[in-house]
Amino acid sequence: MSETTEDETTSVLLLGGSPRTRELARAFERLGARVTVSADMAAMTDAEALTALIDDTDPRVVVADAGGVASDALLAAAERHDVEVYPTPRALRLSVDGEALRRLAADELGLPTAPFWFAGTVTELSAIAQHAGFPLLVKPVAAVPGEGESVVLRSDDVEAAWEAAVAGGRLSLQRVLAETVVEVDVAVTLLTVRSSGAAGPTVAFCEPIGHHGDPASALESWQPQALSPAALDAAKSIAARIVNSLGGRGVFAVELLVRGDEVYFADVAPVPQDSALVTLRSQRLSAFELHARAILGLPVDTIMISPGAMDLAYPDSHTDSDEPSDPVALRAVLAEALAVAESDVALFPAADGARWQSLATATAPDPIVARDRARRVASVLRRVQ
Repeated sequence: MSETTEDETTSVLLLGGSPRTRELARAFERLGARVTVSADMAAMTDAEALTALIDDTDPRVVVADAGGVASDALLAAAERHDVEVYPTPRALRLSVDGEALRRLAADELGLPTAPFWFAGTVTELSAIAQHAGFPLLVKPVAAVPGEGESVVLRSDDVEAAWEAAVAGGRLSLQRVLAETVVEVDVAVTLLTVRSSGAAGPTVAFCEPIGHHGDPASALESWQPQALSPAALDAAKSIAARIVNSLGGRGVFAVELLVRGDEVYFADVAPVPQDSALVTLRSQRLSAFELHARAILGLPVDTIMISPGAMDLAYPDSHTDSDEPSDPVALRAVLAEALAVAESDVALFPAADGARWQSLATATAPDPIVARDRARRVASVLRRVQ
């Protein structure tokens, strides 16, 4: 049996440094790709530095798994005949530009959304608040989910919301998105896989993922989230339209707000998000394996093998600890956590090396039991954070 040569191996430059990126790197490697991971945000957000990185690594495929990546450098790379870029530079730019994305969704595609406005000054935002009423969600037009967001409940809160949004945006655009807070039953992520078929581009859907939490501290998600047949059909229609408009191949995390049979488009990311970590346990192929397969043009399937849930806890930045957990104590915590039926854990070191980002996952015959199991595992893991 002959060995695979470097020329026969697909080389992938993966831009990102989160636990999601690690899972994606493993997925590409299992498919025979040679993966280089760059977690240097300075190199990813500076067009000249990113161009140099691409030239140095000479990849066949460039995959961005982080917000704020310099789209100009990706666009230049995509124009080369020997390099493929995913997500497409346009999809990546729109995913962090709330104004352009919302206008695409509402004005061009006619997707249902919560009422929204844009403001370029605190005076404009005050006028919008007086017109729209309260509560009002205010967030940067260019940001990762949850970054710089706040809910305005009264006129006195407008200036603070403006300052938080302008300071919290990934890009300093001095513009904010304000939208009416819609009362909904659940927020849902519909993972939508866009891949290539014999007859052209195809889309497939994973079972809906319900989620809630604070992006700064913890996130809980579960699969499946039950939707009415009408809501599920509407969700798939919305997801297919926005994903096909963005183009490219891979997994898109389409964020939706659901109230009864009504479904509103909220956001889309052209990469799996943290809520998709539940698929490591619930699906035959995780969202990261699906992303890698779709990008490489390989067959995909979105079969869910069991209801599942996950609890992702981010490190507590206020901890006084500056030493890693004692190994003996850590093993005792892991033993107690893994005693929960059908559970699994993952610990990722924080940047300071003294704390952990913990992922608790569990499966069960139904998502309610799975959520309870994941919460029990997470409560034990928090002892080492």
